[in-house]
This record gives sequence, C-alpha cells and structure tokens, in this order.
Amino acid sequence: MLAIVASATEKNSLAAAEAPERSKLQRMEALERANQIRSQRAKLKRDLRAGKATIDRLLESPPEYLETAKVFDLLLAVPKFGRVKANKILQQVRISPSKTVGGLSDRQRGELVQLLRSRTR
Repeated sequence: MLAIVASATEKNSLAAAEAPERSKLQRMEALERANQIRSQRAKLKRDLRAGKATIDRLLESPPEYLETAKVFDLLLAVPKFGRVKANKILQQVRISPSKTVGGLSDRQRGELVQLLRSRTR
C-alpha cells in the first residue's frame, strides 16, 4: 500500500511541475511584453550612464518594469561603478547580488538609497 501512495504522490508532483500549454497568441503577447520591458530597461541604463536619471530615486520609487531587474545590474549602469564596487555596496547593506528591485525589503531599500546618496554627493 505504501508503494501505491508513493506513486500517486509522484504523479501529483509531475503534474504540478508542468506549465500549462499556451496558445500562439499568448506566447506572442508575452514575447512582446518582455521585449518592451527590455527596451525600457536599456533606455533607463543609458539615462543612468548619461546622468539623466539617478539610481537613488529609481530605487526609492521604481517603475513597474524595474521590479524584476537585478539591483546589481542597475548599479553596473551607474558611472564609476564596476563589479567590485557594486558588490561592496551590496555587501555593506546585506543584499544578495541576485536580489531584484521588487524583492528588496524596506530596510534594504532604505539603507541602499542612503548609502548611494552619501557616495554620490
């Protein structure tokens, strides 16, 4: 009887792991949304490099398309911030390099914004 329970559990876990089939229209819409988000992020990174946007303001109230962007990638777009400096900043405020903007806690967001403001002034 135990073997039957195990096989039923395995079937349930396999069914839950599979993503539902999407129609061609749904896939095209998702692709269009993803491309739009990538374009918006690329423009934002260009603005950061050019000094038209500031990282602290973006992190304080991020636009929706930045919610899934990695904080580390945004820091790399800031002039004079390379991989080493970006990692040091994230370590100081105890943020993982893989953390997304939307995944920041209030404490993390506040400390990061405060640290970045102190470095840029």
